[in-house]
Amino acid sequence: MKPLDEQQAAARTWFESLRDRITDEFEAIEREAGSDAAFTYIPWDRTEDDGSHGGGGVRGQMNGQVFEKVGVNVSTVGGQLSPEFAASIPGTESDRSFFATGISLVAHMANPHVPAVHMNCRFLSTTRRWFGGGADLNPALPIAEDTFAFHARLRAACAAHDPTFYPRFSKWAEDYFWLPNRQVARGVGGIFFDRLEDHFDGHFAFTRDVGEAFLDIFPAIVRRRMHQPFTEDERQQLLEYRGRYVEFNLLYDRGTLFGLKTGGNIDAILMSLPPLASWS
Repeated sequence: MKPLDEQQAAARTWFESLRDRITDEFEAIEREAGSDAAFTYIPWDRTEDDGSHGGGGVRGQMNGQVFEKVGVNVSTVGGQLSPEFAASIPGTESDRSFFATGISLVAHMANPHVPAVHMNCRFLSTTRRWFGGGADLNPALPIAEDTFAFHARLRAACAAHDPTFYPRFSKWAEDYFWLPNRQVARGVGGIFFDRLEDHFDGHFAFTRDVGEAFLDIFPAIVRRRMHQPFTEDERQQLLEYRGRYVEFNLLYDRGTLFGLKTGGNIDAILMSLPPLASWS
């Protein structure tokens, strides 16, 4: 992989710092619950077809009392896209080289009253450069108060940059996180954005604010619900909901496809899958 330029290095450094603060906060929640669960970190390297180094990343995972399974991955990769896949990526018409760095997080919770969550922020460059990402809440048993709080925090992050961002990006999430095979939404939404290009400083600032909004609101929701009693029937509803989550990530998720098509680490790509799920 080519040496990183200033913008690429700045994005990678921030994604890694956000990872560290998120994992620290999640481990603190486990300690509050009386658990000593902690993240394990497994580095991985990407190899190009010609045998050259194509970057890599670190896969972090924790299995605890509150977080039944949570993965927080940071990757920084680069190299050459296949001709077939390059056709779907902007800026590869004359040059198939690419660079990508980002953070990807999925948390599956033990208590059915605590929502699962997904968050991703990324920076990609070909002959063009752009940011993408978002965050969405995925409760098996939706609670209006939590849904409102999650959306309100993301709305505030968007409003600080552009009054059109939240209406556009929340609708984009609504459309994107949809299971056509079942004609149902994966969760209760959030925001989804992609291909924010040309204005690096402004779009990088927005992407950072999305990460900060997630770190602010999701741990607060977890702490609000993690001690709430639940029944065996509610646990079964959780497992069946997770089946829908699996279907979306394997059939429709663009991040899964990008990771597989660019030679990503298979365990990191599929860390989004829950430890247990049920189809009845």
